[in-house]
Amino acid sequence: MLLRQCLTLLPAVLPFALPALACESCEHPENDVVLTRNVRRMQPDAENATASPRGALAWGQLNFLQTTDTHGWLEGHLKEKNYGADWGDFVSFTKDMRAKARKLNVDLLLVDTGDLHDGAGLSDATGMNGGVNGQVSNAIFENVDYDLLTIGNHELYVSDVAYETFSGFAKHYGDRYLTSNVQIKNPSTGAWEYLGKQYRYFTTEKGIRIMAFGVLFDFKGSSNASRVITAADMVKQSWFTSALNYSKPIDLFVLIGHNPIRPTVSSSTFATVFNAIRAVKPDTPVQMFGGHSHIRDFVVYDDKSTALESGRYCETLGWMSMTGLNSTHSSPCNIVKSPRNVPNPTMKAKKVGSSTETASAYLASSTSSSNLVYSRRYLDWNRLTFEYHAAGSQVRTFDTPKGLSVSANITASRKQLNLTSLYGCAPQTWCQSCAPFLSSGNIFSLLQTALSAVVVNASRAEIPRLIIINTGSIRFDLVKGPFTYDDSFIVSPFADSFQYLPNVPYSIASKVLAALNAGPYQKHRRDLSTRDFSFSSLDPSLDSCLDPPPTHPHMPKRSLGRVVRRQSTSPTPGYTTTDDFGSDGDDTPHSKIPYYAQPNDLQANASFPADGSMPQAVDLVFLDYIAKNVLQAVQALGLNVSQRDVSYYLPEAFTTNSYLPAYAQKYWQANVPTCPVGLGVGFNDTS
Repeated sequence: MLLRQCLTLLPAVLPFALPALACESCEHPENDVVLTRNVRRMQPDAENATASPRGALAWGQLNFLQTTDTHGWLEGHLKEKNYGADWGDFVSFTKDMRAKARKLNVDLLLVDTGDLHDGAGLSDATGMNGGVNGQVSNAIFENVDYDLLTIGNHELYVSDVAYETFSGFAKHYGDRYLTSNVQIKNPSTGAWEYLGKQYRYFTTEKGIRIMAFGVLFDFKGSSNASRVITAADMVKQSWFTSALNYSKPIDLFVLIGHNPIRPTVSSSTFATVFNAIRAVKPDTPVQMFGGHSHIRDFVVYDDKSTALESGRYCETLGWMSMTGLNSTHSSPCNIVKSPRNVPNPTMKAKKVGSSTETASAYLASSTSSSNLVYSRRYLDWNRLTFEYHAAGSQVRTFDTPKGLSVSANITASRKQLNLTSLYGCAPQTWCQSCAPFLSSGNIFSLLQTALSAVVVNASRAEIPRLIIINTGSIRFDLVKGPFTYDDSFIVSPFADSFQYLPNVPYSIASKVLAALNAGPYQKHRRDLSTRDFSFSSLDPSLDSCLDPPPTHPHMPKRSLGRVVRRQSTSPTPGYTTTDDFGSDGDDTPHSKIPYYAQPNDLQANASFPADGSMPQAVDLVFLDYIAKNVLQAVQALGLNVSQRDVSYYLPEAFTTNSYLPAYAQKYWQANVPTCPVGLGVGFNDTS
């Protein structure tokens, strides 16, 4: 909690943060001009987009902005222009959009559906230094005034994270933080209690009466500090049935959840909750917001109910608007169903085309006709997008004092956590799935080289070895440019160590990879345990071999004066989404990034005979995460081994979060510290 409090003071000690930044309510245009004149926008090393949105958003009677699965990416994507905005830019944008909603005389609600941890250094590095994962990033996140939030599974793997969420994050948002089926063991009393609130009943500024729930999918991997009630059990509980039969009128149910929205996805429990609502309220509209799948999606449940899911990693901001709600609470002159001078929603809640799976077998349905119309849009997370849609809302420049303060906090926090410390310059972009397996642009071709080079037990270095890892140990692409301490978390945040079986006959070891790839799929989105986030990567502040540059790696900087923006006239690579409303949901048109399936596992070899012959025996090296699978494969191939024969090939502290930094320090020193930055994922950026 002390760290959380200290972070709020950071702008006061930064040399470029003016004292006036403390005034969050200042609205004088002349003050704002002064404040923005000498302050960097976004992060100092980020670049703005060049591809513009395709047109204005459709504003309705009730409008929503949704974030989900941010996973610590609050600095934005520093090496990808499509997603270069930071959380401070988002803070400014939300203030502008709220002002625009009031000007249009309609409601705007902000929603988040969980998973704030595990994926980027701003959230993860605090867990390396005796703190709790998310201490820094949660405090930054809290600068957005959300109306409804819910919990994700990544808030529950580790007890310390769950308790930090309970004592800090949940308390900050109060009755807006909904955990309808998640409980925590109170450390003071030992009693089980809801981590947040079970539901929220509230009335919007324009008089719409909403009953909201927050439901996590039936997650079974939480620590002993928390527990998840299944959706099937939750809907039978008395508090839930009482909320459905609330004493005051309900114009709309809002169901948010870290939960896939498509009912045909096996892990989704939205259909269970939706059907329970429909059993009691067959004709009340239901609006849902999901997460966890890391995709853009929009699903029609019935003619009064839809669901939106808004991607991952601060790449996507979801927009949803609706018109046609009845609210007898509001006076007729206070209800604006079609705001003027902006586009309005036009789509009925009906599927377009036949490209998406039907879910009719899973769902109840309303029993009366509907006048509701909808619109949805997936916004790319960049300043060009934010400024475009905020236009007309401001009496000043885009940046707000609070937004600038948050951006300054992020810059200072990244420096404090050593996230900008440089291991080396990645000479090209390697992606997880945009290129064929082991092709030049595929990240697993890089990993073969890196594993062979740095996963070496010095005492057994001359013994040939096969090294097997699961492809799911990689979480994100590696983009051309500076490879930093932050990137070590972004590419592979997991703490899987290297074990081995010594002296395995090559005739058997050579067949293990094929056996693993032919076996049960090892999920890329793995069921994680607590140890997966006990990070043990190379901390630059402790590594005597690393000599970080005195300043952040030099990348192209923007002018601090007048900005001359060159905009792209042809689509850049990015999201191309098809959902229940068709293929027009992406706010910025993009060309499609290819997708290639990847196998379960990857193999590298090293110290093989120089003459090209095959060795008689090898050390079979593998991750402890897949040790059980490897043993089963070896046994099935005829070798009598057991767990007793397995030991650590390298110290347990050297993990999947360590070998790429070690490789970069040794082999990527060209151009340090002025690393050239690539164009991003999907571009031909392999040289």
